[in-house]
Amino acid sequence: MGSPQLTAAGVRAGSEVVVPSFGGADIAKAVRELGARPVFADIDAETYCLAPSSVAEVLTARTAAVVPVHLFGRSADMTALHEVVRDRSVPLVEWEPMVRTDALDAVRRRQYAAYLGRRLRGVVAPTIVEGGEHAVTRYVVRVPGNGRPDRDAFKQALRARGVVCHVPVKTPAHWMPEFRVARRLPVSERAAEECLALPLSSAMSKRELHQVVSACNALGGLMRERAS
Repeated sequence: MGSPQLTAAGVRAGSEVVVPSFGGADIAKAVRELGARPVFADIDAETYCLAPSSVAEVLTARTAAVVPVHLFGRSADMTALHEVVRDRSVPLVEWEPMVRTDALDAVRRRQYAAYLGRRLRGVVAPTIVEGGEHAVTRYVVRVPGNGRPDRDAFKQALRARGVVCHVPVKTPAHWMPEFRVARRLPVSERAAEECLALPLSSAMSKRELHQVVSACNALGGLMRERAS
């Protein structure tokens, strides 16, 4: 997101703009470029998008806009967010990372995501509801256990087995030096410590999908033993 969208929404120097800490660092930087102040809100644990209840807690008379980020193919709860800001006449400025896809690609991604979800053990797979809104632009699971140390060890072990994976959001924005605030955002913090993006594309073969399942499930057993 660039400054023009924020400026059009009425953001000026001295304004406050509510953004998600998880996945919202680029927006926070754009807010700062206008001389405004990013105010971080927490996310919903299921969608990874702004939690309306957290937004309601940080709105002030200086709030000029709220920026919901649609992340990993999931959409923020725009109906609930509209209810939160309606009485204050605060605009919602939606933002979604640019992902090039078509209808066939989206269908295959959902099919493959459902395949993984039925077979993966030892990780918490995203909920893919038939006919739902999840576009699965990234397949993000949670690695249970001791937060970041176990997640990072799991990531390295998967890579050693040939599974290309990465941490989608390494640090929530409110922990970054340039934005650091004392406020706790527990859902964002836990997501940053547990989330891992597994490979998923419409071009993958069943053999490649099975490789992901086999590697995760073998390591998942070790993770359960460590957590018990």
